[in-house]
Amino acid sequence: MLAREPRPSWDEYFMAITELVAQRATCMRRKVGAVLVLERRVVATGYNGAPSGVRHCLEVGCLREQMGIPSGERHELCRGLHAEQNAIIQAALHGVSLRGCSLYCTNMPCSICSKMLINAAIERIYYREGYADPMAAEMLAEAGIPLIKLPANPE
Repeated sequence: MLAREPRPSWDEYFMAITELVAQRATCMRRKVGAVLVLERRVVATGYNGAPSGVRHCLEVGCLREQMGIPSGERHELCRGLHAEQNAIIQAALHGVSLRGCSLYCTNMPCSICSKMLINAAIERIYYREGYADPMAAEMLAEAGIPLIKLPANPE
């Protein structure tokens, strides 16, 4: 019998895809990836960056950086969308319901994304890193959506 390397768990598999998606991000501060999964199938992906057809921060600079705005504050002063928002929009563009999906994300969602995920009927959220937005965790808990922190890759 041939010796095989162990297969990744489903959570490891989807988080690895999320890390790859994050590499497409155009944010100068943080690269974030999001993957929406239903019944062990990828439904939509998203990364943080400017809307389609709009110059991104790598081209025009980061207004939030120039203004010294800390992470997790004043989201409206950014030309980019969050990875979770782009994943939700991608599903909408293709007419795909997200009811019952799980979200895998490199970072815990902010409060704005959390509100969108709650209303999109996401059932659980897996993430790798925290985020400076305690209201997000409070709202997700109130909505009954578990937040599951996955360990970093052991490399």
